[in-house]
Amino acid sequence: MQQKALTQDELRQYRNQLLFMRSRLRSDVTEMADKALNKSLLESSGDLSAAPLHLADVGTDNFDQEFTLSLVESGSGTLAQIEAAIERIDEGTYGVCEECECKIPKARLNAIPYAHLCVKCASETEKQY
Repeated sequence: MQQKALTQDELRQYRNQLLFMRSRLRSDVTEMADKALNKSLLESSGDLSAAPLHLADVGTDNFDQEFTLSLVESGSGTLAQIEAAIERIDEGTYGVCEECECKIPKARLNAIPYAHLCVKCASETEKQY
């Protein structure tokens, strides 16, 4: 079954959704990075009021910081995918699978607006990892 091409109105809606997602995610990533890195700066500056008093607290704080930084890294990856989707809209290739060049179903784009692969190609890619 052949999918119809996306209309200009649909592309505009996807673009607005992607711009909103990008704005919100940038804010979240910046906030998380600031929290994780500012905690380190306070401890390294000798501000002992924020330093844990127990060795277990040090481990928990280190885990929390590592976890937050991994979330920042994941968010940054998603931001890159969102940026790429916006570029595909500009180039006129949005909604086309980058592997098999078939149309990506609207249901997939509604769920993951920055999707660059159809379900079949995404599934094949995941099997490789």
